[in-house]
Amino acid sequence: MTSPAPIGLLLDVDGPVASPLTRTVRSGIIADLIELARAGWPIVFNTGRSDSFIREQVMIPMLETGIPDGVTFHAICEKGAVWFSFDADGAGELNVDQDLALPDRFGAAVRELVEEKFAGHMFFDETKHAMVSVEQRTDVDNQAYLAEQDEFDAATLRLMEQFNMGVCRLAHHAPDSDDNIDYRIDPTIISTDIESVLLGKDLGAQRALRLLGASVPHRWRTVGDSRTDYAMADYLHQHGFDVAHVDVRPADGVPEKPYAVLTEDNLTNDDAGAAFLARCVRSVIESAEST
Repeated sequence: MTSPAPIGLLLDVDGPVASPLTRTVRSGIIADLIELARAGWPIVFNTGRSDSFIREQVMIPMLETGIPDGVTFHAICEKGAVWFSFDADGAGELNVDQDLALPDRFGAAVRELVEEKFAGHMFFDETKHAMVSVEQRTDVDNQAYLAEQDEFDAATLRLMEQFNMGVCRLAHHAPDSDDNIDYRIDPTIISTDIESVLLGKDLGAQRALRLLGASVPHRWRTVGDSRTDYAMADYLHQHGFDVAHVDVRPADGVPEKPYAVLTEDNLTNDDAGAAFLARCVRSVIESAEST
């Protein structure tokens, strides 16, 4: 008997991999990701997070656990604007698509806005290269942050108008074809990203295929916690791959899709992500024992 073909994993980080509460990755998830990579499964992180976050919360714990020789992980950050790879020797070259970066003057204005009016609930993310992001402070209750987030988003919208930037708030407005929109505001449960409309999890999926090159598998599992994460599976399905999407926060609403959508019973966020990865590792072990 031959071993089954490897399955590619395209993983959002906040939620399915990193806890939205602690912003860290549990050791069991790190260990399971390494085991799947050891078994030949291509693993690509596709996140809005910065490369610094991936290095600190994912790469370093993996290096401490032990990345096997010959295994390479890929990280696509800031929704496709930034990417790098890492292996047992650490991180490779960092790539930044400067064409997708927001103006520096606008970023400085958002930093000033946070410092003057919103520092009690959020902080400006200094690690982003292309996006402009703010994030909930870990010592602040999430409901209190979300109430303040609405005010911040509105203030940011006004600021973008002052900078003559076309705007789309992702959650509330789908632009018509003739809208002159270059940037959008994308609020999540713990952050707000201001970004080029060309960024997205579909761009991350496209970059993932390019990074893997000849080693691209036919079967994929994409994993995410928000509706925008479905764009990963959408892109792969549209390009002829066998894909299923794992939704770790289905209570937000599961859209109708032409591919399978999977959940982990009543588990959410990194509890669901851990359960999914553990199940994948068990399937690898069972396949090995049957051969």
